[in-house]
Amino acid sequence: MDVDASSRRLIAIGCIVAGVGVAAGAFGAHMLKTILEPPMLAAYDTGTRYQMYHAFGMILAGISARAFNDPRLVTAGWFFVAGMVMFCGSLYGIALAEIKWFGPITPLGGLTFIVGWSLLGWRIWRGASRGEGKGLAAG
Repeated sequence: MDVDASSRRLIAIGCIVAGVGVAAGAFGAHMLKTILEPPMLAAYDTGTRYQMYHAFGMILAGISARAFNDPRLVTAGWFFVAGMVMFCGSLYGIALAEIKWFGPITPLGGLTFIVGWSLLGWRIWRGASRGEGKGLAAG
């Protein structure tokens, strides 16, 4: 796997997902507050917040992959993507389309986020403990 190209792709997609998260948050704050019931608006808001957190996680994973030259850090970023689809997507579906059967998907997305963060932290720890890195993460 070409770490440089993969990490650039992950960073770029993370930036796009963050921009979409801002738009989704603004849509919720300005358009949905008069349409949705408070619990559904809260679910939607949780989806937008976690989308933003994990967009930043994708960017961090991409930057870390470049710094440590470790393709497994890119994998952590893709776990964030999968988590956003499952966690945020299910919350959006519940709030906007009242698709209640999406409810059991939400915790699977949360678990996917945990795997992504664990993988990211573990791989950085392992690289940092060996003094690896191309400057910005080198110890």
